[in-house]
Amino acid sequence: MIFWDSSAILPLLVEELSTPSALDYYNSHPGVVAWWGTPVECASALARLERETKLNSAEVTQALGQLAALQAAWHEVQPLDGVRQIAQRLLRLHPLRAADSLQLAAALLACEHRPQSWQFVCLDARLSLAAEREGFRVVRNFVENEGQAT
Repeated sequence: MIFWDSSAILPLLVEELSTPSALDYYNSHPGVVAWWGTPVECASALARLERETKLNSAEVTQALGQLAALQAAWHEVQPLDGVRQIAQRLLRLHPLRAADSLQLAAALLACEHRPQSWQFVCLDARLSLAAEREGFRVVRNFVENEGQAT
């Protein structure tokens, strides 16, 4: 299975340099797992892009529709007490923001604390490093990772 952080979901929703390779990677790697809060984080990023006039209202509406479709297809880690407890521990071990610790905690809970056989797809450097230190095989760049086994 593959856990997708919200930073890696965003290029699936809006045009970025990594969008073509992100879409190819997503389409060729079924079995996506995401955290319950990922749609909120993505909506926040889209709203920021709209406020910065990098996206217009119609583009945001379209991206939110795409997000809903992605969410309907992925396996979602719910906001359980275990996620919160793991996230609090991770904050003491890694220089993460609160939402990032929740993402990583959800991934650890999803893989039942056996991250070695899972991929963690993330474009955020700090979170990628923490995930790698926790034992995940981190996908940081879709182009570099094309063709790798899941």
